[in-house]
Amino acid sequence: MAGELLFPVLVIVIAILSQALKMVKEYERVVIFRLGRLSGVKGPGLFLIIPIIDSVVKIDLRVVTIDVPKQAVITKDNVTVEVDAVVYYKVTEPAAAVTEVENYRFATSMLSQTTLRDVLGQMELDDVLSQREAINKDIQELLDVSTDPWGIKVTSVTLRDVSLPDTMLRAIAKQAEAEREKRARIILADGEFKAAEKMKEAAKLYGEVPVAIKLRELQTYAEIAREKNMIIISSSTELGEVAAVSQAVAKKI
Repeated sequence: MAGELLFPVLVIVIAILSQALKMVKEYERVVIFRLGRLSGVKGPGLFLIIPIIDSVVKIDLRVVTIDVPKQAVITKDNVTVEVDAVVYYKVTEPAAAVTEVENYRFATSMLSQTTLRDVLGQMELDDVLSQREAINKDIQELLDVSTDPWGIKVTSVTLRDVSLPDTMLRAIAKQAEAEREKRARIILADGEFKAAEKMKEAAKLYGEVPVAIKLRELQTYAEIAREKNMIIISSSTELGEVAAVSQAVAKKI
């Protein structure tokens, strides 16, 4: 008789323990509500709750990645761009994440989208394209401040892609081409200026040694003849002039 009574009791005890004994992993916590009121946070490992009286909500403490879908944003200079981003966050206070916001995952995702539009809407297109690191930091700080009451820490924000209209892409390409042409013209003008300086120095030298210009003229004839495969025949008078010019230059030097 005693054995028959003991068996149902054991079944009831096992059933109660199975409901009362809980276990969570190292990266998880459980928020416990007792009769609807916040009782505390348990975990990791094994712990006991009171069946029926206690209810639990499990929270993952690992970093969560939010893929912010492409947002159509009008920049400060009235250019429409499509931008998407990735947001990384984690729960630091499980109790606040459950009691302060209905669905912290959905709320953080929606807040990321609106903050992305607000920040980029205050910037010009050139800044959006050139200051990604600063934009990432600004969005991260704004999100972190807004989600702090929810017990959430936004660890990082990264702009993934900025898509421009075709007309704007063509305009940017023309601008880049004009900039390259500008640099080329500046380099060419600088080269011509330096060449003019050298020619000025050469003219000054020829002015100091007038006979040297005749020697330069004859040297030019020799170069032309060599390139064009020509033969230049000089008279004895011209050869004498060459010798006289060479001696005069040597004396000046």
